[in-house]
Amino acid sequence: MDFTQLPAILTPDLGLLFWMLLAFLVVFGVLAKFGFPAIVNMVDERNKYIDDSLRKAHEAQERLANIEKEGESILQEAREKQAQILKEAAESRDAIVEQAQQKARAEGARLLDEAKAAIEQEKKAAIADIRQQVATLSVEIAEKVLRQNLRDDKSQMDLIDRMLDAATAN
Repeated sequence: MDFTQLPAILTPDLGLLFWMLLAFLVVFGVLAKFGFPAIVNMVDERNKYIDDSLRKAHEAQERLANIEKEGESILQEAREKQAQILKEAAESRDAIVEQAQQKARAEGARLLDEAKAAIEQEKKAAIADIRQQVATLSVEIAEKVLRQNLRDDKSQMDLIDRMLDAATAN
């Protein structure tokens, strides 16, 4: 293949090559002196910003995890307190119910004792009244029997003899 027939842009001559190389070196020198440090600084700042953002995100994630743990512990503590309060309330309720039952038993026993005493008193009064009535009736009957049996002297003497015989027999 013959390179002489190719366009000049594809086969530059030595002068053009020199000026292109010189322009490239000047542009590269200016970029190396001013552009690359600015680009490197921007890339470093961006890298620091990203690292700082990642660190802050990690810290925020840790804080969020800590807050979640604290929230769970607070919820657990609240549940425990709720259970304790419910337990204390149940114990108080049981104590109050037991105390009320004891008072009711004591009141029932007192009322039962009072009723028994009243019944016993009424019973004694009734027995005493019946005894008095029986005694009165016995005296009245005895008086009527004696009056009827002892109308004459002979029946009185027979009664006295029978009583003396009964007394001496015992």
